[in-house]
Amino acid sequence: MLRVDAHRFDVDSALAHYAEHGYARLGVLLDEEGLKALRERADELMLGRVTYPGLFFQLDAPTGRYEDAPLGLGWQGPSLNYRKLEKLELDPRFRAWLENPLFERIARARIPDDIVIYRAILFHKGEAGGSNLPWHQDGGRLWGITQEPELQIWTALDDAPADGGCLEVVPGSHRGGLVTPLGGVIPPDRVADADAEIRRVLLPAQAGEVVLLHNHLWHRSGPSRTGQRRRAFSVCYMSERIRCVRKKKAPRVFTPVFRHGSGGSAPGGSEPPK
Repeated sequence: MLRVDAHRFDVDSALAHYAEHGYARLGVLLDEEGLKALRERADELMLGRVTYPGLFFQLDAPTGRYEDAPLGLGWQGPSLNYRKLEKLELDPRFRAWLENPLFERIARARIPDDIVIYRAILFHKGEAGGSNLPWHQDGGRLWGITQEPELQIWTALDDAPADGGCLEVVPGSHRGGLVTPLGGVIPPDRVADADAEIRRVLLPAQAGEVVLLHNHLWHRSGPSRTGQRRRAFSVCYMSERIRCVRKKKAPRVFTPVFRHGSGGSAPGGSEPPK
């Protein structure tokens, strides 16, 4: 699916920008065939034409307010109004993309241990525009793990122009660490104190474009006002030494992807029947 040579791509420059600013744009890396395959599979999953036990679904809020998105309902029948699908490592097409050799180079440059994923997730804004996702950080006690992960790789599956639900970031904000121990949404008073609205940078993206994001970087996305869907696939990579510490349910087991001395990644499985 890669449009570039994974071994010749300039990873060092991207990682230097990522270290300083908390993000780095890698350009369009997913080819047309890969885009078609992942878009098709995203819709098949939302419509129930392909299923996996344990896949997580969250419907979008009909109001467009992030706070109104229903929690804990899971699958609610065939719909193209799901805002989030998680555990996409279960699907061979998404698994193949998250295990591509360029992503492995990038992850190994940041993570010295064997590597697992915290999550592989589709974020979706439908034709109606989707929800407004406020300034937030991806970490803290909400994530329920022993160490803060740092590396997320985000891939646009559709064009995400400035008015089409693109990513917005506050460059360098990751260097301040977590705003609250809980993590997640940043309190409005802290947003105002940091002049986030003045400092923000929009990251409009073409379909197939890839962006590195630090987990503690302040980021958000507004609704799409173009009438076009916006699908994006995000993967959080971390050390296999990190453990789940949640108490209410059984601790999560994280999927291994890149192991030293194993000759590559764990197998991703075969295509499911339609």
